[in-house]
Amino acid sequence: MANPFVHIELNTSDPGKAKSFYGALFDWKLNDMQLPDTTYTTIDVGEGTGGGMIKHPMAGAPSVWIPYVIVDDVAAATEKAKSLGAQVVRDITEVPHMGWFSIILDPTGAALGLWKTANPST
Repeated sequence: MANPFVHIELNTSDPGKAKSFYGALFDWKLNDMQLPDTTYTTIDVGEGTGGGMIKHPMAGAPSVWIPYVIVDDVAAATEKAKSLGAQVVRDITEVPHMGWFSIILDPTGAALGLWKTANPST
């Protein structure tokens, strides 16, 4: 399948509360990673698409799950989305040693992440 969903991320106003809730609700393995300015919690679901949790970068914004779709070229995909009426809410950002992403709002207002893996074999 071309451009499958590869990651689902919770941008939350309260990461501790979210980890407690989802840890009790599901049998997910939650692992914290320290980033330069925040903690990122990876979600290992076993089989299927995993994800992560992070403190919402926009203060006061509601908590939201954002799905990510893999693309061959994040810059080209971001520009194509923009040309089709999307709004870019997070321009291309590198995640060191992992890849690059951008976040768009489609013409209906739905958020979607575009992801390019640094090492396609992972």
